[in-house]
Amino acid sequence: MSEVNRGFGRVLVVIYAIFAIAATARSVVQLATRFSEAPVAYLLSAGAAIVYIVAAIALARGDRTSRRVATAAITVELIGVIVVGAISLILPEYFPRATVWSAFGRGYLFIPLVLPVIGLWWLRRSRD
Repeated sequence: MSEVNRGFGRVLVVIYAIFAIAATARSVVQLATRFSEAPVAYLLSAGAAIVYIVAAIALARGDRTSRRVATAAITVELIGVIVVGAISLILPEYFPRATVWSAFGRGYLFIPLVLPVIGLWWLRRSRD
């Protein structure tokens, strides 16, 4: 049996679930009430929410296929944080409103930048 969702893995699942809920709630409100203000930023927030949901579920399941899905989702998350973070600093006019990944997750204490690194490390460490 895989240890991906045991011990520290359970903490990781909880953190991803919290980010899934927070990013989903934020994006739903933004898309429903202020979409025209910053459509790119708000759609990226919705994309981040989807990534967090997929990662949380895959980590919680912990089977071989779910591990692959989690690895893919967390890799997308890391790439997204780096790309969106860099673009939001270089071309701030494209991000008149913040996303979860803007400025490398500064609005979330940089947890969005650190979380995928820890997630990928944990997936590698807890391999069967």
